Amino acid sequence: MILITLLFLLLTFIIFIIYRVNNPKSPLKSVLYSEKGKNITISYSSPSKKGRLIFGTKSESALVQFDKYWRTGANRRTIIKTATDLTFGDNVLVKGEYAMYTIPGLNKWDITFNSTKSYLGSFKPKPEMDLFTVSASPKIIKTPIEELSLDFIPQNKSDLKSNAIRLRWDSTEVVIPFD
Repeated sequence: MILITLLFLLLTFIIFIIYRVNNPKSPLKSVLYSEKGKNITISYSSPSKKGRLIFGTKSESALVQFDKYWRTGANRRTIIKTATDLTFGDNVLVKGEYAMYTIPGLNKWDITFNSTKSYLGSFKPKPEMDLFTVSASPKIIKTPIEELSLDFIPQNKSDLKSNAIRLRWDSTEVVIPFD
């Protein structure tokens, strides 16, 4: 009888885990960029604000704390997949699939591209697998965004047309240019 009970509990736990993976609270989203011969997909889990303070300090009880690792979403790592090489500042992201994580700050965000292939993003990936980090300045936006949103936008810099990954959530916007 004890063995049957243990097997039942184990089966229930496995079913619960499968359900949670397939039905996360924060839905999985993907954005696609397909222009100028570049094909890029970013997949991320999109959490909601739900009245919480999103970016801030530990003392403010912020969901995402300044100067701490953030997987740039919920549930799993944010993944960027590119079919061509991309240039971020002086850094080249060779075609392939990579994890993208951030360290948000009040005045500066660090966005790191990492070669890890692991699914879960609860812990910061091994630093030796980091390819490079770029920095961007956050901007305050007037209309708060309820769900984390990543998309691609055109970007003009010094009369050169480039593009950018745009991250928006709550009252924060971060733009990461690439060529």
